[in-house]
Amino acid sequence: MAAEDDKRLTAQPPISFLASRSATPRYRPRRRLLFDLGRQTIRSNSASSEPPTRVMGGSAAPLAVFALLLALISPSSAEIKTLKITSDSRSLVLLEEFGFTPSGSVSIAVSAVSFPSSAPSPDLFGFFLLSDAGLLQSIHDSEQPHQNPAPAPSCALRSPYVRPLFTFASLTRAHSFNGTFPITHPDEYGLFFANCAPGAAVSMSVHTEMYNSRSDGTPDYLSVGQSAVPSFYTFFAAAYFAALAAWIYICFRNRLDAHRIHLLMAGLLFVKALDLLFAAADLHYTRNTGTPHGWDVAFYIFKFVKGVLLFTVIVLIGTGWSFLKPFLQEREKKVLMIVIPLQVLANIASAVIGETGPFIRGWVTWNQVFLLIDIACCCAIIFPIVWSIRTLKETSKTDGKAARTLAKLSLFRQFYMAVIGYLYFTRIVVYALKTIASYKYRWVSVAAEETVSFAFYVIMFYMFRPKERNEYFALDDEEEQAAEAALQEEEFEL
Repeated sequence: MAAEDDKRLTAQPPISFLASRSATPRYRPRRRLLFDLGRQTIRSNSASSEPPTRVMGGSAAPLAVFALLLALISPSSAEIKTLKITSDSRSLVLLEEFGFTPSGSVSIAVSAVSFPSSAPSPDLFGFFLLSDAGLLQSIHDSEQPHQNPAPAPSCALRSPYVRPLFTFASLTRAHSFNGTFPITHPDEYGLFFANCAPGAAVSMSVHTEMYNSRSDGTPDYLSVGQSAVPSFYTFFAAAYFAALAAWIYICFRNRLDAHRIHLLMAGLLFVKALDLLFAAADLHYTRNTGTPHGWDVAFYIFKFVKGVLLFTVIVLIGTGWSFLKPFLQEREKKVLMIVIPLQVLANIASAVIGETGPFIRGWVTWNQVFLLIDIACCCAIIFPIVWSIRTLKETSKTDGKAARTLAKLSLFRQFYMAVIGYLYFTRIVVYALKTIASYKYRWVSVAAEETVSFAFYVIMFYMFRPKERNEYFALDDEEEQAAEAALQEEEFEL
């Protein structure tokens, strides 16, 4: 029985490098296939009394789990990178991903390479490219083992689905290598390092350049699907600056009805505009030179401030601070004390993810931390809105101001729905767009996310703009009776 299980496990060649390759969520129908393959492999390992067979130079079950984790993560933009690998014995290391045109190229320079002298052969260590087409073909073949009875190779470098670049057998006497490899078939490729000597620790410095050549021969270091993203960021940065000018005009015109929250909202618009502006500059310099020239530092700083301000403004508006009441209750202060530190941790995790890459050992952990913190923040900011709605419902029975209470309830209920819609779209629908769209259309999810974010800002700022006799301050007395009837009929259940 154990022999049959090992044979069935060996008949699934794609599993090991599928695991790392799935870090790019381009062809999302494959995620279900990855889950099925991983589950089947884990069952096979559990049923066998012998150690699991190594497939493609690594254990299939842990890598299949690795695949499921990375399937939730979007990769960072490619650029010129220098990586340092120290005493790494992993069988597969995903270094970079890039969407190529027919004029693309991959340049790799390795130096200070060291590996155990007891290794059977230097041919067991090397670099290869895996395309999306090769990945899909490997999944298809793995589901039809009877039609492909050829034994699986013991090393990913020997797989028919990959494009080998070079092995350590090509190293010079100085233990280095430098080469450029043209891409003739446009697709999205993952650059991997394969270690097919189990337990062998490898150390080296790796310098990678992945780019497409423009018509004038200059390199474009942005993936083909991200080339339009800097333009989108610039456009929306201008839109937020225009919105900031309009907001300042509204606040000045109605300065007697302006409150502290309105000044905080103006700061949010300013920081959001700078965040997009620096993001555009970051990608622009990366596209032309391969490095952000320090713009990434400004981007991360303002991204951090924007994230903290956005959640703080939503929480404060949800509590009615400054325009309904001049103070915060103890439980509302606790929400802020939870959300702000979580946003600090989330931005630290985001910076680590963006500035390193999937080659580091803790990359998956940092992504998990970011996802969990983001979910926690999204849940926390809903509570103050719910508390305000419930408080208004309770006070409407005793304060004798049915019309004003009805207006406040309607406003907060609409704000609640707007926040839920914004969170749902930016966390779920945008991710779905990334999973459906081809690598050539990565900009679609960015455009959709920024469009919905801008619409949410407009709605939120319009609802809580400073305005004399606006909806949440007063209504005419003759509407009091109608409002009382509406409150009796409308329960305002969430």
